[in-house]
Amino acid sequence: MKINRVIIRRLKLDLVHPFTTSLGTERDREFLLVEIQNEDGLSGWAESVASADPFYKEETVKTNLHIMEDFLIPILQREEISHPDDVSKLFSHIRGNYMAKSALEGAIWDLYAREKNISLATALGGVKKQIEVGVSIGIQDSIDQTLRKIERSLSEGYKRIKIKIRPGWDVEVTRSVRKEFPAIPLMVDANSAYSLADIDHLAQLDEFQLMMIEQPLEHDDLIDHAELQARIQTPVCLDESIHSAEDVRKAIKLGSTKVINIKIGRVGGLTEAKKIHDLCQQHNIPVWCGGMLESGIGRAHNIAMTSLPNFTLPGDTAASSNYWHADIINPEVTVDNGIITVPDGVGIGYTPDMNRIKAVTLEEKVYG
Repeated sequence: MKINRVIIRRLKLDLVHPFTTSLGTERDREFLLVEIQNEDGLSGWAESVASADPFYKEETVKTNLHIMEDFLIPILQREEISHPDDVSKLFSHIRGNYMAKSALEGAIWDLYAREKNISLATALGGVKKQIEVGVSIGIQDSIDQTLRKIERSLSEGYKRIKIKIRPGWDVEVTRSVRKEFPAIPLMVDANSAYSLADIDHLAQLDEFQLMMIEQPLEHDDLIDHAELQARIQTPVCLDESIHSAEDVRKAIKLGSTKVINIKIGRVGGLTEAKKIHDLCQQHNIPVWCGGMLESGIGRAHNIAMTSLPNFTLPGDTAASSNYWHADIINPEVTVDNGIITVPDGVGIGYTPDMNRIKAVTLEEKVYG
């Protein structure tokens, strides 16, 4: 595989509804869209999940562009790539910058699948033809508004409900949700809003029979999560703390987690995501696919990855219409009774909508 040209576009999409977590409120999404072309003019597509601000992780749109432009793209331009797995090895001497690496690697994976005339899911070793998905509900203005959003999501067939929590918006809202919907698969996500001083408070969530509590403590912690897990019944799921299979190995050894959220961008790409999947499968740790408010391009990568067998819990890959007035792919991602059919077309299985992409592009750079 010889890379002929790399195109980086900076896009901005307005969200249908503001999305609030313990980290803040997002009303739009600025991100980098990556297109990589081979010598025959065939293109592979991916996106960076880095935000404009360094709140979820330290990476941003601007830092991603710098790392891609000055370090990563030159590597791709001078090296011969026989398989997408080669990319993570070529990038390994550059520390961190997982989202920048993932965006370029993801486009290589898509291009590789297109060259082989197979779907991305098949290229990854996926086995599922359909995947179950849930929905993530941000912090609302009231408990009643939260209940109504859950009601709508359930009416649309979503298989799992996740609600965002933070200090002051946790036990009571969860109690109200459980009272209204006593049997639904329910989890909460704290986005590292708590500390060990809150153990007794977090233990109150045990009464609600939650699937898990996601990343309750610091964004880079493994040790305190082990202490928390030992003292509460609710399974702890790690998100921000996991960047690699090595992090997962340590977390399992420490007893820090019973569930892992895999986000492709957070772990540096599909190759590392597969390693994490395989390691968790060996240790009977279920995994699921988290969401980063991706456009349809990133959403398509999530769908392909979720076709791997140990993705046994519904992920966050909701329909495009949940987030965007109009997505940048054709067809848009749709959900039928909580199920997404894994596309069997070549590559990601969706066609980039070039007219829509041009309409929301703020900047375009071409390399090669």
